[in-house]
Amino acid sequence: MDRPSIPGQTGYLTLNSEGAVLTSGGDLHNDEKTAGILHGLITVAQDRLDPKAFKQSFKRLTVMFDDHAYVVCLSNRKTHIVKRQLVVPVN
Repeated sequence: MDRPSIPGQTGYLTLNSEGAVLTSGGDLHNDEKTAGILHGLITVAQDRLDPKAFKQSFKRLTVMFDDHAYVVCLSNRKTHIVKRQLVVPVN
């Protein structure tokens, strides 16, 4: 499956609804540890959000670090994770 090029992308994961890795590449190739941590974070976030405060559950979550971020999107019972550099080098 061809993935669109995202500026600064260094890796990706696709997880099923149970958190198992379906596809991966780049820095996150077969990175089940990161998959488990981010899947757990999503589970905690979904359990902790007050359903009265929001009309729907979240669809995207970003986890920021100094030099990179994980962008997590939920779609069609799958979790799509992209690891991106925050400062994209100029070629």
